[in-house]
Amino acid sequence: MTTDTATASTATTDAGTTQDTTAAVDTTAATTTTTEVKGDANAGTSTQDGVAKDEGAKADEPIAYDFKMPEGVELDVAAADEFKGIAAELKLPAESAQKVVDLYAKLQAKQAESFANQVRAWGDEVKADKEIGGDKLAENLAVAKKAVDAFGGDEIRSLLGSTGMGNHPAVVRMMVKIGKAISEDGFVKGAPKNPAKSFYENSNMN
Repeated sequence: MTTDTATASTATTDAGTTQDTTAAVDTTAATTTTTEVKGDANAGTSTQDGVAKDEGAKADEPIAYDFKMPEGVELDVAAADEFKGIAAELKLPAESAQKVVDLYAKLQAKQAESFANQVRAWGDEVKADKEIGGDKLAENLAVAKKAVDAFGGDEIRSLLGSTGMGNHPAVVRMMVKIGKAISEDGFVKGAPKNPAKSFYENSNMN
């Protein structure tokens, strides 16, 4: 019984030793695994921090705006500089800012076209007017030119041309009446071959 007990005790001891060794191995493996996970997590955090720093550096760099205008359209330098400040404040990408400028140029072109059409329409109305147009158009425009020369000169003529009001029927009638009032015989002799061109600077009536 003593020998058996000793053997049993030894077996138990051996078994216990084996179990302890297994536990130690498992613990070491778990520790190793945990260390590897921490290492990967740190590596990911480091990479993310690097990307964030790069993006932050790019965000701090001033955006260069170099606006391009369509052919035939002149850039308003003062307006462009003002918009650059607004675009920078809003942190608009250069491409987005250019789209805004393109839209503005398109709206300006439509406005200019609409204005030109209106001026031409006024001129056509003057040509068809029964009182001052038709066969009497050249004569009446020469009379109107005399009124402008006498009371306005180049400054008024330029204003009438740039605003298109030189083609407006009401303005033409008024100038004709003034010209006749200051003309001795009601007709200006020696009128130019194309009085409409002389009177309506930059207009579309001639």
